[in-house]
Amino acid sequence: MSGICAGRVVVVTGAGRGLGRAHALAFAAEGARVVVNDLGVGLDGVPGADSPAISSGPAFPSDPAIPSGPADPPSPAGPAGPAEAVVAEIRAAGGEAVAHGGDIATEAGAESLVAAALDAYGRLDTLVNNAGFLRDRMLVNLGEDDWDAVMRVHLKGHFLPLRHAAAHWRAEAKAGRTPVARVVNTSSGAGLLGSVGQGNYSAAKAGIIGLTLVAAAELARYGIQVNAIAPAARTRMTERAFAATMAAPDTGFDAMAPENVSPLVVWLGSAASAGVTGRVFETEGGRITVMEGWRPGPTADKGARRTPAEAGETALKLLAEAAAPGAVYGA
Repeated sequence: MSGICAGRVVVVTGAGRGLGRAHALAFAAEGARVVVNDLGVGLDGVPGADSPAISSGPAFPSDPAIPSGPADPPSPAGPAGPAEAVVAEIRAAGGEAVAHGGDIATEAGAESLVAAALDAYGRLDTLVNNAGFLRDRMLVNLGEDDWDAVMRVHLKGHFLPLRHAAAHWRAEAKAGRTPVARVVNTSSGAGLLGSVGQGNYSAAKAGIIGLTLVAAAELARYGIQVNAIAPAARTRMTERAFAATMAAPDTGFDAMAPENVSPLVVWLGSAASAGVTGRVFETEGGRITVMEGWRPGPTADKGARRTPAEAGETALKLLAEAAAPGAVYGA
């Protein structure tokens, strides 16, 4: 298949549904061979009867239910789950894909994710970190387990695949094969502004932005570009919390369709995005916004230590000159 990602191998985590599924299909439509990762769990991260997780293993036995050609390696064994369903869609459209059902928030799962791309296709070019789920509570009701689970899947689930992919690309660069590598991380408006009832999710998504900036700075020397998106789209994670906003219209442009976000992700994951790294893009419907982040605002320097009263007086004067912060979602 031709397209801006022809010849590239792309890994997408959390690609069984929603944004991840849209990304995987869009990459395949642009010629990429795709590793479709999904653990097959429910909205809260708990396995459900309607979302069976496939079991990953060292072998890639054939799945006779999914037709494939000689260049299209079979997927890991296990009952058909959302990852396998997306693989079937890609193959039915003439693309190449394999499924990976490992938990990418574990060392073994992240390592096997990168290995899946290398074993199936002999290379890895792009990593899209997208996997996540919600455990929403107001802060006073937010338990430690729910905090840990959300931080684990979002923040650790970005860090570990990124680290293993980056280690592979660094080794390639040191061997004289500098890659044209791309990483696209998934933050959120909640990570930029905060979201009432989502303290754990907001903190994790803000952490992903910090991780993106550090990774972009550290990994550029190895040919690796790292960017992040803060998407707004209709997924399992948003259609309940923001039902009215996310509802599909009866007619006209469906601004909240997850497929609207994927073109930017595909471009960021392609060689065409050369020179773009360490940036955060907000994307919704037909709109793309470059987020400019924390920049110095009004400042005052006394040249000496202030008393607490002086510090407070100065802070109030500076705040009067400063732009108002964006509103927290749900406030």
